[in-house]
Amino acid sequence: MVWVGIQGNPGHPHLEGGGFALNKGQTKTVKAPGNWQGRIWPRTWCDPKTKHCLTGDCGNKLQCNGAGGVPPATLAEITLKGAHGLDNYDISLVDGFNIPMAMWPVGGKSDGTKYSCKRASCDNNLNFSCPSNLRMNSKHGVIACKSACLAYNTDAYCCKGIYNDSKKCKASQYANYFKSHCPMAYSYAYNDDKALMTCTGVQKYMITFM
Repeated sequence: MVWVGIQGNPGHPHLEGGGFALNKGQTKTVKAPGNWQGRIWPRTWCDPKTKHCLTGDCGNKLQCNGAGGVPPATLAEITLKGAHGLDNYDISLVDGFNIPMAMWPVGGKSDGTKYSCKRASCDNNLNFSCPSNLRMNSKHGVIACKSACLAYNTDAYCCKGIYNDSKKCKASQYANYFKSHCPMAYSYAYNDDKALMTCTGVQKYMITFM
């Protein structure tokens, strides 16, 4: 079972009250305004009684109601009808990884470029090969893989301070680890040119947790 977390960007609603539970094999349709912006993430190892999740927790509740998830967690980000009327979407590992996740458009019109209307994803379970210094351990084993920013909180790893610049903030060995295993996902903050998808004329988006 996965508990889904949903957080709208400022000024945008938190769909489904911010979350719901999904059993294995179960599907759910979520309706969003045509210009919605926000993030969606999986929460794992959730206790139905305490409502606490070991990864991606948003404050011990099923419906996050505006609260974000505690990293590390795999993340889907989307902006509907953004600049030039294009949808922008991606799977991000900038906050780390907890389970494989994918997102793709249905009925979109591609412009033929590499990142137009394609499937954004992290299909590999990084918990199996996560570097030892990035592992999030529990009695269940390795349940998540931290990003270098989350693990070390340095300006260089987090692309902040003097490194808050695409020319200065470069992919670390840890970001390269994420990218090598999940090439269609963001691995660090300035990975836009190799992870951000765009599309237009989309009927709906499919998101799957694996």
